Amino acid sequence: MTLIRVLEIENFRAIRKLRWLPGPGVNCLIGPGDSGKSTILDAIDLCLGARRSLSFTDVDFHGIDFDQPIRISVTFGALDEPLKNIDAYGDFLVGFNAGTGIIEPEPGAGIETALTLQLTVRSDLEPEWSLISPRAQAAGRTRNLNWADRTRTAPARLGVTGDTHLTWRRGSVLSKLTGGKADTSSELTRLAREMRDAFDQAGLKELDDSLKLVTAAAGEMGVPVGAAVQALIDAGSISFTGGTISLHDENGIPLRSLGLGSSRLLIAALQRKAADKATTFLIDELEYGLEPHRIIRLLGALGAKEQVPPLQVFATTHSPTTVTELSAHQLHIVREKGGEHIVTRASDAGDVQGTVRAHAHALLATSIVVCEGGSEIGLMRGLDQHFTAAGNRSLAACGATLVNGNGDETFSRANALQSLGYRVAILRDSDKPAPAAAEATFLAGGGHVFDWGGGRALEQELFAALPDGPAGKLLELAIEVKDRALVEAHVKTISNGATSLSDLEIEVLLDGLSPDSRTLLGNAAARFGWLKTITTMETAGRTIVGPAYDDTDISLTGVMDGVLDWVADGAR
Repeated sequence: MTLIRVLEIENFRAIRKLRWLPGPGVNCLIGPGDSGKSTILDAIDLCLGARRSLSFTDVDFHGIDFDQPIRISVTFGALDEPLKNIDAYGDFLVGFNAGTGIIEPEPGAGIETALTLQLTVRSDLEPEWSLISPRAQAAGRTRNLNWADRTRTAPARLGVTGDTHLTWRRGSVLSKLTGGKADTSSELTRLAREMRDAFDQAGLKELDDSLKLVTAAAGEMGVPVGAAVQALIDAGSISFTGGTISLHDENGIPLRSLGLGSSRLLIAALQRKAADKATTFLIDELEYGLEPHRIIRLLGALGAKEQVPPLQVFATTHSPTTVTELSAHQLHIVREKGGEHIVTRASDAGDVQGTVRAHAHALLATSIVVCEGGSEIGLMRGLDQHFTAAGNRSLAACGATLVNGNGDETFSRANALQSLGYRVAILRDSDKPAPAAAEATFLAGGGHVFDWGGGRALEQELFAALPDGPAGKLLELAIEVKDRALVEAHVKTISNGATSLSDLEIEVLLDGLSPDSRTLLGNAAARFGWLKTITTMETAGRTIVGPAYDDTDISLTGVMDGVLDWVADGAR
């Protein structure tokens, strides 16, 4: 099975430079929108597709700089015998060192024999395909793959629709299943002639007057048309191709009328059947038109769970279900860094499988805020809803997502996500010291930590920083969520019986909460989890903290502004 070992791209669309070593099975490209995932699939398709010509425009050049040529090169390994033919390709055979990822000038012991095909497009917009190797270049030799070899190694591609794969059109999966030998030209010609003979012009009475006028005009001009001209099907205009024959069900209904998800599943299964003839499969938006359980079936058909992959698959996805189902070594994160695109295999970051499956949605974001618990997530969500309603840009629009750090696991989860190359910040309480070694690793990797001052937990910070009215509303929310009797008991426990809930409510209404009362409420809320759920704190953020934000103490707003500014910086 011929496999792509190295893909190199220069000056193509959003990608100025990229070098990537994909794996032999499923290679699922993930990352935020506009990170270059689809461009990578396009590059493979354009370089390897069995086309005799392509149309390029100036916008296909990176930065529309058409003075810098587009170069896309694919290095094949696992070559079959025709591709190792010395007479045909001897001067172009190179070596691929799997240990170093380096392409050696010649094949040799301990390295894989390989071929590199390059597509070049210069300012004249004319594409040129050629095999490249140092020996061939030194000898001034150039050549392309034989057309038969190009057809055999060309990838099949499944885009948003896959109608062409349900016909015997050139390049379709069905065509590959029949080895390109479905020659139906003679039968299609016979059918065209029968259609012409069966055409009944008598049914087209509206043409009679026109036909008489044409006959008369021809007679006047001496044009030989016989006694009368006829309206018949022009045999030369009947054009049948391989795409004319397509799959139908038992009732004669074309399978292209299947639902989008069903047709994609069928095409994937057909590609699996054709694996010995077409080993490379490209899939745009793998989850398109599929429910989660059908995404899992599709991945199964592609061999995602098999020890020996039947296909080399290149796919893009924005689906957490896909991310969860695949192994870390099948996930490849695409990002631009320092003017170059980098594709990182998730498993290269170490043992991150648990983090990937627990936070699949995070791998589809640009920036990740790891919140110590559900309370911080709820506050962030609620404030986001409040600020978005006021016309500000949302967290989602900035490409940011929130991850639950689950208390003591906050730094370990943040470090795991950071090791995958993501931009990560932490929002945490300061009532417990951070694990020194984990924090040092996180900060050294470029992470940012935002926490409440004074050794306070979130609930303590809220009751300390909010104005009296909103602080009273926060107490009302706790009573609504927890039950008045329970909150009363908690207040008495924290105050050792010295203060009642009614005392605090009267204090809010008359003189405002004293610093001691604020401390008491914060301690009770933190200890007994008055506002611990995401939903409760989301409500607090949206209806209490957000509307009072401008009047709230900077000890809280300063931290939140820091987080929101950090998120916004990631979107610039």
